[in-house]
Amino acid sequence: MNDFSKLKVTKRDGRLEAIDLDKIHKVITWAAEGLNNVSVSQVELKSHIQFYNGIRTADIHETIIKAAADLISEESPDYQYLAARLNIFHLRKIAFGGFEPPHLLVHTQKLVAEKRYDKALLTDYSEDEFNELNQYISHCRDMDFSYAAVKQLEGKYLVQDRVTKQVFESPQFLYMLVAMCLFSQYPKDKRLNYVKKFYDAVSLFKISLPTPIMSGVRTPSRQFSSCVLIECDDSLDSINATTSSIVKYVSQRAGIGINAGRIRAVGSPIRGGEAQHTGCIPFFKMFQAAVKSCSQGGVRGGAATLFYPLWHLEVESLLVLRNNRGVEENRVRHLDYGVQINKTLYQRLIKSEKITLFSPADVPDLYEAFFADQEKFAQLYAKYEADETIRKRSIPAVDLFSLMMQERASTGRVYIQNVDHCNTHSPFVPEIAPVRQSNLCLEIALPTRPLNDINDENGEIALCTLSAINLGALDNLDELENLADLTVRALDALLDYQDYPIKAAKIATMKRRALGIGVINYAYYLAKNGKRYSDGSGLSLTHKTFEALQYYLLKASNQLAREQGACPAFADTRYSQGVLPIDTYKKDLDAICNEPLHYDWETLRQDIKQHGLRNSTVTALMPSETSSQISNATNGIEPPRGLVSVKQSKDGILKQVVPEIERLKHGYELLWHIPDNDGYLKLVGIMQKFVDQAISANTNYDPKRFEGGKVPMKILLKDLLTAYKYGLKTLYYQNTRDGADDSQADLEEDGCAGGACKI
Repeated sequence: MNDFSKLKVTKRDGRLEAIDLDKIHKVITWAAEGLNNVSVSQVELKSHIQFYNGIRTADIHETIIKAAADLISEESPDYQYLAARLNIFHLRKIAFGGFEPPHLLVHTQKLVAEKRYDKALLTDYSEDEFNELNQYISHCRDMDFSYAAVKQLEGKYLVQDRVTKQVFESPQFLYMLVAMCLFSQYPKDKRLNYVKKFYDAVSLFKISLPTPIMSGVRTPSRQFSSCVLIECDDSLDSINATTSSIVKYVSQRAGIGINAGRIRAVGSPIRGGEAQHTGCIPFFKMFQAAVKSCSQGGVRGGAATLFYPLWHLEVESLLVLRNNRGVEENRVRHLDYGVQINKTLYQRLIKSEKITLFSPADVPDLYEAFFADQEKFAQLYAKYEADETIRKRSIPAVDLFSLMMQERASTGRVYIQNVDHCNTHSPFVPEIAPVRQSNLCLEIALPTRPLNDINDENGEIALCTLSAINLGALDNLDELENLADLTVRALDALLDYQDYPIKAAKIATMKRRALGIGVINYAYYLAKNGKRYSDGSGLSLTHKTFEALQYYLLKASNQLAREQGACPAFADTRYSQGVLPIDTYKKDLDAICNEPLHYDWETLRQDIKQHGLRNSTVTALMPSETSSQISNATNGIEPPRGLVSVKQSKDGILKQVVPEIERLKHGYELLWHIPDNDGYLKLVGIMQKFVDQAISANTNYDPKRFEGGKVPMKILLKDLLTAYKYGLKTLYYQNTRDGADDSQADLEEDGCAGGACKI
């Protein structure tokens, strides 16, 4: 210690001064207060090893933070809080020049003057209201974050100069100002009550907010929809409009879904045979360039998933676009792909028959029926197969499905959309408003229409605004009623608060007002209730939980419709006909779960028919990879890979510990301990019974469980058919265990995992 005492530190003003080890000891001791199995001396020892003469004071802070973070383990999980508190201390000194935050009004005035906050905050709220909210804000809640949470806040969400990394706020200001923005237009006699309730819900981790809201609301930027669905027609004008739309939205933090299934196949005649069409791939490359043209303000990289039907004439070339083999000319590796399938195509597989491929432009009514009318599709498909005048090609169904599943297995990023389930078990009447695509993370299922130009008001770009409820924070399901009301009100208000860079997006959003509210911390929820993924023990609990979630969200939207009116396109929904998700789900689920309904659906059905819904949709289950870390929760509905997972982001390596690890260490069922996908797919099927949009559901395989270390194709196809049988609308990632340390395998990737719609 005497040697260290001779070191000099560089102060912020450049002066050299003797290091004050006592001051460092006091800060670490303060951060360790009330924590279990943490050692101040251990942190000091690891820190001192890295000190050097002339070290800057800011670097000392970062050194002791890293020293504490390195000590996080299953045996000593509370180091995650010690490191977090040290980091909060550091951030506040950077933002405020000291530990104590300023008055809310003073802080807001300063950042509005610097054009970092929305100036409307100062005109919408009075000084008295600022004073009241300043008294209400609880800055001590900053001490409840885990280290992973603080690093995500620091890297992605707190308002900052992304060049210099200068942070200008602390987390509680983020939460309070988001609440103030969202409820700013509520009546003055009610809004502070809603602001306080919403602030409590998000700062106590009961509601999880998506990346665009956390990083954007309160700033001058006003585009917060997590998911943008853009459909492309088979024309150059539409392709150009699609490309322009991608650039506008990817630059504003949104994850993109592109439906390019209408584009005609290579070799098709153009202008009556004057030229031959170049096919899909050159245009997919255009879309890829548009997606990667913007960095999304430094929050994350742009990403998109592109959709096409399995019966497209070019499908064998399209399925391998992500493949590492081949040359750049015939690959488009920086997009993800969603392959669209329906019952007719699955039946061809089951019966060992052939699938016939067409260019969609040659059979436009077949393409429309693929989404809107399954019986008509089957009839037209057989008709066109027999029509010798139409260009086509047939391939054994098992070969085509095997190629698709092989590419899904090798890249993990060839996704599945069951377009019939997306329309038969949908809030929308498919003949009026068919669902023809999903989004980047495969949980949004909304109607779209192609744009012919960027100002086309007849096109429809679908936006979905997301949030999630923390199941782990619930003591009982009755708590969902208030949380559902708060979330629906906040997100619905956001639709009017935000800006719309493209007319077609604003028109569609205003008429449909679609929301996608999901869950986080499902794995912890199962563990603390003594349930597992694999053995069926969680089926009844899951049924009760997601019934309650959908019921209370619909009830909240119905109440909002009574106050502010139903969404203008309510007539496009089955809800307007009194048809609910509990009426259209896949009845195969009844054979695996006989849990009865527990809520008064019939009264709600009549209330919806009479008063309508403010929102066409209310639920979607998204991955929530990044934002779940803010709540120190397990992500979405997935099992954790380890009790302590190493999360890698652009800001470095972070250790995240599962909730209540010491009490529930043996209660968690870890990903690679689950024997197969059967139990998980049943649980997702039960969720899908109630969820009115779709679910980001993954399949997982450990090759070591199979002979020769290779997953048999029959297993992959069995799981695909099982997912279809239980009514899953989509399948997201296919994860393959690669032999790495389980605790270090949970890495963020570009795209959704980078936060685009993981909320």
